[in-house]
Amino acid sequence: MRKLKMGMIGGGKNAFIGAIHRIAANMDGLVELHCGAFSSNPEISRESGKELFLPEEKCYATYQEMIVKESGLTAGQRMDFVTIVTPNFAHFAPAMMALDHGFHVLIDKPMTLSLDEAKQLQQKVNETGLILCLTHTYSGYPMVKQARKMVADNELGKIRKVMVEYTQGWLSSLFENEGNKQAIWRTDPAKSGISGCMGDIGTHAAQLAEYISGTKIIQMCADINIVVEGRKLDDDGNVLLKFDNGANGILVATQIATGEENGLKIKIYGEKGGLEWHQMEPNSLIIKWPDVPTQIYRTGNSYLSNNAMANTRTPSGHPEGYLEAFANLYKNFALTLSSILEGKTPSAEMLDFPSVDDGVRGMAFIENVIASGKSEQKWFDFKI
Repeated sequence: MRKLKMGMIGGGKNAFIGAIHRIAANMDGLVELHCGAFSSNPEISRESGKELFLPEEKCYATYQEMIVKESGLTAGQRMDFVTIVTPNFAHFAPAMMALDHGFHVLIDKPMTLSLDEAKQLQQKVNETGLILCLTHTYSGYPMVKQARKMVADNELGKIRKVMVEYTQGWLSSLFENEGNKQAIWRTDPAKSGISGCMGDIGTHAAQLAEYISGTKIIQMCADINIVVEGRKLDDDGNVLLKFDNGANGILVATQIATGEENGLKIKIYGEKGGLEWHQMEPNSLIIKWPDVPTQIYRTGNSYLSNNAMANTRTPSGHPEGYLEAFANLYKNFALTLSSILEGKTPSAEMLDFPSVDDGVRGMAFIENVIASGKSEQKWFDFKI
């Protein structure tokens, strides 16, 4: 029994998501930052490691150097897994190299720059038996897990309709031309891939819809837009969905909804009842019935499912949010990995984190939704 040793690729000085990862990894005391290649600039990488109080020999100039040198150390001295927190275009190569050298991987979404790359990673994971966790953070919220359990237990009956929206307003102007670092790479096809908005937040909405409903998207009809003049990638879209159980749905993703913050919301309706969850009010799950008053389930209460409780840290009335949801991915990943290292079988609760298969579906969603948006065909089959 020991803390797992994490090597980080990316996430150096002034990188928003790197700090989020380190907070999440540290929250449950299961993981420690062991080494890092924090920037493509070797000097910034070393400075970043120094600011994080790492020994000089653990501040690597490149991820290639880190992976090779760490793989040459003994099991108790080397890193146990790699966390990749770089822009989309810099996901595939370090992930593949880490897997080739025997390291487990935790990686930001979307998993790769293309579906073909995603399939190659999936094949490598299957060949090696290593673990890959994908950071679809919103599936880590306790009330999302409660919603998933209620659907799985048929409390709502057969699912008929799924409505999910993810609204942001931070790209309502051409901020990429004003020096905004996040806007610059997220709207650049060379760094972000074939999609902007749908790749960035539409994938979160699609994953959440499938995760809670327990169904898979099989067809779509997409309207994809570039609203802000001069932008190179989509910043808005509306998608009609059909699921493999016969349900239909609507997915809206936009980053030009002026004044919106991070408005991820989902509604799911079955034959017996419906549910509703809002990311900006994450500790409440609204349950709707046809013949009794609406119920509000709250995080931390004993009436919740075992999985919801297993992903809750504080008593009811003590709000938990984005950082805790992010930490749940790290916790479940770490518990799974520790169990495997100890020769034990991970529990179902431990294994509840997005995997390489979710990464493949995420990339398939991006490629299919963009193809549908360009096509004059009404319904476009979801191809993998």
